[in-house]
Amino acid sequence: MTELKELLKKLAEAHGLSGYEGEIQSIVKAELEDYVDGIKIDQLGNLIATKHGKKPSVMVAAHTDEIGLMVKQITDEGFLRFSTIGGWFDQTLLNQRVIVHVEGGGLYGVIGSKPPHKMKKEEREKVVKAEDMFVDVGAQSSEEVEQMGIFIGTPITTDRHFVSLENDRVTCKAFDNRSGVAVMIEALKRANTEFEVYAVGTVQEEVGLKGARIASFGLNPDVAIALDTDIAGGHPGIEKKDTTIEIGKGPVITVSDASGRGIITPPSVLKWLKETAARSKIEYQLSVSEGGMTDAAIIHLTRSGILTGVVGVPTRYIHSPVELLSLKDLDNCAELVARAIERVGDFF
Repeated sequence: MTELKELLKKLAEAHGLSGYEGEIQSIVKAELEDYVDGIKIDQLGNLIATKHGKKPSVMVAAHTDEIGLMVKQITDEGFLRFSTIGGWFDQTLLNQRVIVHVEGGGLYGVIGSKPPHKMKKEEREKVVKAEDMFVDVGAQSSEEVEQMGIFIGTPITTDRHFVSLENDRVTCKAFDNRSGVAVMIEALKRANTEFEVYAVGTVQEEVGLKGARIASFGLNPDVAIALDTDIAGGHPGIEKKDTTIEIGKGPVITVSDASGRGIITPPSVLKWLKETAARSKIEYQLSVSEGGMTDAAIIHLTRSGILTGVVGVPTRYIHSPVELLSLKDLDNCAELVARAIERVGDFF
């Protein structure tokens, strides 16, 4: 499990805002090139690694992008106003340290706002909105900001390092969805399969499932698995009625998400994943959720329809800089996907 942990660390600490996933794709390429027959990058930026074999073909997709920010205005005094990219909860942004990604490297900055000491009572009682925040990179003028290589449209991501907690827990930014990417890579390394496999690092999932639409249309696989995180409870603030998913209890197999607006997993796909888990003695959890969807939502609607399922890594504090998961769950997700790839011919 040490190698898988190091892989997750490498992926999570790397930076890849939606539309700027190149650093992540380079890691995926380096990890997979010795295990596949070919790797290409399509027009939108999806990485597609192909392992040739017989039918049925299976697509394993994990989105490589993370939520972040983008410079939308530079003030005369040298501060950066930003637009949020992806689903941020504004409260998690305030006072974070960030990296502003200029050509050739990154510059540190901090997210600030009007200090509470200068707020009126009614202001302090309200949540500070992202539109009232800014990034301070230490510049003193807009001219100095531009000399630093920062312009309107420059991407920004949070600055966090991967650390270990107790009981095999780890935390970092971007586990949504670098954990899914790690599972995809590890599953392909473990799988001893005779079937055609496409491992796809999709782009721009956080802003509309865009990459998955293009990749699945081009590949038209017989069956697909989307890999992502799943919201885990078991901590203060979430009741059992909100979710039954918990960290440490195994991979999550999605039955439906977004109240069915995302995907309602076909019975044949559920049988494939559940029987594979049972046969491999992998403990798993089933999920029926009201909110959130994955690449599966668009993959299964491609062309004349593609049989699709979702395997998720239970994760706490999703869409924050301190996401948290269990390495045991991560390992079991990879094992489930690897064994499912090997047995796809028994079901389709």
